[in-house]
Amino acid sequence: MSIETLQAAAVAEEALDAVSEILRGRLVAVLTGAGLSTDSGIPDYRGNGAPKRSPMTFQTFVGDERARKRYWAGSHLGWRRFRAAEPNLGHRSLVRLEASGIISGVITQNVDGLHTRAGSRHVVDLHGSMDRVVCLSCGQAFGRDSVAARLEAANPELGSPEAVRINPDGDAEVSDIDGFSVPACTVCGGMLKPNVVFFGELVPTERFTEASALVQAADALIVAGSSLAVNSGIRLLEQARRRKLPIVVINRGVTKGDGRALVKLEAGTSEALAGLAARLA
Repeated sequence: MSIETLQAAAVAEEALDAVSEILRGRLVAVLTGAGLSTDSGIPDYRGNGAPKRSPMTFQTFVGDERARKRYWAGSHLGWRRFRAAEPNLGHRSLVRLEASGIISGVITQNVDGLHTRAGSRHVVDLHGSMDRVVCLSCGQAFGRDSVAARLEAANPELGSPEAVRINPDGDAEVSDIDGFSVPACTVCGGMLKPNVVFFGELVPTERFTEASALVQAADALIVAGSSLAVNSGIRLLEQARRRKLPIVVINRGVTKGDGRALVKLEAGTSEALAGLAARLA
C-alpha cells in the first residue's frame, strides 16, 4: 500500500469518526438513490460512466403503442436481471443501524426492492417498486412474476435473451419489438404499467407524506448514493435544512445537496455505511 493510499484511508477513517460523533444520540432518517445499488450490479443513472439515455415518460407510455411495446420488452428483460440482484453491504449496514435504533427508516428513490429484501422494516418506496404491476383503468394490482409469466407465454423469444443492457429503473435496451404482445388487465382489459413513477408522473401524495413524516420526526438526515437531481429528493432535503437538521451526504461525485450538507463524504456507500454501522450500532 502506498503512502498516498494510507493517507487517504486515514482521512476516510477520521471523516467517519467525525460523522459518527455528529449522529450519535440522534434519530436519523435516510434517503437513498441509485448509487447505493451499484454494488449489487444495478447501474447508476448519473454516475461516472453512466450511459446517456432517455427514460420512458408517462405521457409516451400511455400515448404511443410502439413505445409501450418497447418498454415492456425491455422492462421484462431488465426485470429478470433486477430480481437476481442481491442486497449489498450498504443495504445490510442500514438494516443493522435500524435494528440498533439509530435510524428510523429508509426513504428510497430506487425501485429494486433491495432494502426490503435486505431486512429493512420501515421503507418508503418513493418511486414505487418493480415487483408490482397496476392497471391504469381499474387500479387492480398484480405481482410482477404473474405478469412476467404471461409476457413470456405470449412472446417466447423473451425466454432466451443473449445479452441485456440493464438500466437503473429495470428497463433494458431492446430494439426488435415487431409482433410483440403486451398483456392487458385480466379484470377489465385495461392498460398495465409497472408500479413505478415514470418521468412526468408525480409521486403519490400519500407516499410523499409518509416520507416527509420520517424527515420531520428525525434529528438528522443521511443522503446516500443520490445526486438529488430529482425534485422529490430535493424537497425532502429542504425540509431537513429548514429544520436545521445536520445533513450528511455520502456519494461519489457532485450532488445538488453538497452546499446544504454539514458533511459531504466523497465515498462509496457500502464502505461508508458499514463504517458508520461499526461505530454506532
